Amino acid sequence: QVQLVESGGGLVQPGVSLRLSCAASGMAFSIYAMGWYRQTPGKQRELVAAITSGSSTNYADSVKGRFTISRNNPKNTVYLQMNSLKPEDTAVYYCNAKYSGSPNYNYWGQGTQVTVSS
Repeated sequence: QVQLVESGGGLVQPGVSLRLSCAASGMAFSIYAMGWYRQTPGKQRELVAAITSGSSTNYADSVKGRFTISRNNPKNTVYLQMNSLKPEDTAVYYCNAKYSGSPNYNYWGQGTQVTVSS
């Protein structure tokens, strides 16, 4: 049974940093592309950052230069380091695991709330 468990969210002031973690289990973590998405009420879930099995990364324009995604394959964990947080970064952040082979697989975590407010 595949599980993705996010942690590290919370309430922080603008300008500070936060690191999210996503611990995976029940899957061959190293072959999956991993991503962080976020969603606010009434809006579609949007990609924040992604990292391939080969550790290539891509970011949403809104977080480039502030957020960094990384993975630790021996620990089956993906991280999202968020610096210089802004109120518009407030959202529920979801971890995603995707395998695009045949068959393909796509898994989601339960989400962790990040609130940036003074």
